[in-house]
Amino acid sequence: MSTASQMPTDGTGVLLSDPWLEPFSPALRKRYAAYKKQLDQIETHEGGLAHFSEGYKSMGLQVDENGGVRYREWAPNATAARLIGEFNNWSHSANPMTKSPYGIWECYVPPKSPGVCAIPHDSMIKISMTLPTGGSIDRIPTWISRVTQDLSISPIYEGRFWNPPKEQVHRFKNGHSTRSSDGLKIYEAHVGISSPNMRVTTYKEFETDVLPRIKKLGYNCIQMMAVMEHAYYASFGYQVTNFFAASSRYGTPEELKSLIDKAHEMGLTVLLDVVHSHACKNVEDGINEFDGTDHLYFHGGAKGKHELWDSRLFNYGNHEVLRFLLSNLRYWMDVYMFDGFRFDGVTSMMYTHHGIGTGFSGGYHEYFGDSVDLEAMVYLMLANQMLHELYPNVITIAEDVSGMPTLGRPVYEGGVGFDYRLSMAVPDMWIKMLKESTDDQWDMGNVVHTLTNRRHLEKSVSYAESHDQALVGDKTLAFWLMDKEMYDYMSDLSPMTPIIDRGLSLHKMIRFIVHTLGGEAYLNFEGNEFGHPEWMDFPREGNGNSFAHARRQFNLVDDDLLRYKYLNEFDIAMNWLEEKYKWLSAPQAYVSLKNEADKVIVFERAGLLFIFNFSHQSFADYRVGVETPGEYKVVLTSDEKKFGGHERIDLNGRYFTTPMEWNGRKNWLQVYAPSRTVLVLGL
Repeated sequence: MSTASQMPTDGTGVLLSDPWLEPFSPALRKRYAAYKKQLDQIETHEGGLAHFSEGYKSMGLQVDENGGVRYREWAPNATAARLIGEFNNWSHSANPMTKSPYGIWECYVPPKSPGVCAIPHDSMIKISMTLPTGGSIDRIPTWISRVTQDLSISPIYEGRFWNPPKEQVHRFKNGHSTRSSDGLKIYEAHVGISSPNMRVTTYKEFETDVLPRIKKLGYNCIQMMAVMEHAYYASFGYQVTNFFAASSRYGTPEELKSLIDKAHEMGLTVLLDVVHSHACKNVEDGINEFDGTDHLYFHGGAKGKHELWDSRLFNYGNHEVLRFLLSNLRYWMDVYMFDGFRFDGVTSMMYTHHGIGTGFSGGYHEYFGDSVDLEAMVYLMLANQMLHELYPNVITIAEDVSGMPTLGRPVYEGGVGFDYRLSMAVPDMWIKMLKESTDDQWDMGNVVHTLTNRRHLEKSVSYAESHDQALVGDKTLAFWLMDKEMYDYMSDLSPMTPIIDRGLSLHKMIRFIVHTLGGEAYLNFEGNEFGHPEWMDFPREGNGNSFAHARRQFNLVDDDLLRYKYLNEFDIAMNWLEEKYKWLSAPQAYVSLKNEADKVIVFERAGLLFIFNFSHQSFADYRVGVETPGEYKVVLTSDEKKFGGHERIDLNGRYFTTPMEWNGRKNWLQVYAPSRTVLVLGL
């Protein structure tokens, strides 16, 4: 592998890992030159990326050691501005602001007395601005760290001045996670749905009740959804209104800090699902039309609107927008101690068509043409460069459906700089198979191709299902497999019906083959580890504001009479086995068999031999190839009783190799492969 010192300095270093990019060298040079130009401007005018991205320390509301408050806000269109709130009885004359030549407004609120802040903790606050037309508008400060909603008064959120007494401030006992980015086993979680209760779950409840579950299951990383404040709960957190505010519907900022601190104490890495691809169009409690124009943080006119999401699109070419977004990343890393990010909607960011009405065939011309949004690409490169420079163990994951080459290569090579990309084609394949094919029509070649078709030297997060697959109109993998029979036959006291038997078996196999063959990291959405039934649906007008489907029914897996426990036990076994053998950080698997007639897939990875029989038939004395000779023993089988299996495999069995080529391997051995089971052998 070439080092940075031997690397071309024009953005074509990515050719060393992918020579097929050579015809697109001009586009790569152009992209890197645009990045360097923006970086140079930041170095020249802002003292470097590290300083530039600390905007959260100077913008918004800042309390000094004497208890005085300095407030700074970017609003170039305003002709006058004042800070108003409960502290000055909403007076429009008490705290006027002055404007800099760069459109930044500022005022200072002196302390009541030395060390006593004039603005009470958690009191309501706003900025009022006069427009060129003479009219006046009131807005929530864009850098506000807390907003709350009181539905008895209004659905509109209110800005709050968060400045708790020192004794109430959470002091972190643990720093950032020092785990390397290898072997990530990610538990995707949404705090609000994290209990069986028909209400919003809290940060404290998640810390107490859910963190121990995640640890026991063997996941080493949590990806937290819907933390950035969003006025509409049913948006799943993807219509962000206040970028620096942790959602108040689950509790206070200090309670979120406590949750993250506890996760670190347990050895868990914590990632934030960050939404920088678009913003909620709310005006009164968002950042849209903040200074009375439609083009402050966003592009003006149609260019600034996402037609499918009905939201606003950032102007990534604007200096102050870059300050806002880069500082937002630093803020979540520094103030809350998150360890990295899953960047949402990266496909929408990278292309001017935002992926709307566009398919990607994989032809390289699709990734380097006129449809690429260069300013957004530069922002992503700056973000990854800044994060990896300042936080050596940071992890960044891109949600991209297009397959953009170089997305997962370092910025100094000319890549976009992400550590991982999500393998979004994998869950789509399983849903399509379950919807459209009978078991005997399942295409083993297509399964293997989809699971292994990933870019060389760019790491992937593989998953069988995430939150996307459980939303209304779709359903969980378990529910696709077993549907309404889950209501009557998931008790050990009821008969094991053919549908439930098949469902339990395939649920384990699907998740395990994705885990072992599909990538360099694995992701599970909360509750799916035990086969959560039905689908996700947040309280909204259309469902009578019901919480029935906006919760995770952990009571199902905790009930020892129910069969959910079997899937949960298998998930535990699967994750802890990876912890021992580390296949996620091993080279890609060697697949020696994709038998369409038998529905059998055989591969080797990390010194283990994996034998998947997706057929409803069992096979005795089934011959499989293996490279390394020796005496193999059973490492895991999904057919164990504790996993809801039929105990058809002798766990003490020994398998001896014969030195004769089979399926392209130097040796073979024979196994009993029961129907719909996976058998893992090791030396």
